[in-house]
Amino acid sequence: MPPASPTSTAPSVESTKKLLNVVLVVGIADLILFLVLIWVAFIDRSDSAVSAIGPIHGIGFVVLLGLTAKGAVDGRWGWWFPGITLITTGPPGSIIGDLILRKQLAEREAADKTADATLGG
Repeated sequence: MPPASPTSTAPSVESTKKLLNVVLVVGIADLILFLVLIWVAFIDRSDSAVSAIGPIHGIGFVVLLGLTAKGAVDGRWGWWFPGITLITTGPPGSIIGDLILRKQLAEREAADKTADATLGG
């Protein structure tokens, strides 16, 4: 049997972008929840709202950690992404990591196109 090509085991750019889209949507939703939670905790001082919104934000945080960890396990990105998501309590790190990874993916796509053009021409 011939050896597997490197592209067959490496996650595709498109599937990585799809996972990043999910991370971004969850990150933005959790950021909005986090801001509302801060508002009701410190401005409104509503204990009942905090007890309702807090667990929802917590679930969003755990989902973000799970999504970023899945990407790291799959080899889509390094463990720095779940790490920064954990350290920044979720949304800030996931959004910053998303921006960094999208830039890297765009550079990778440009390099792949250049290599294809060089090999093909």
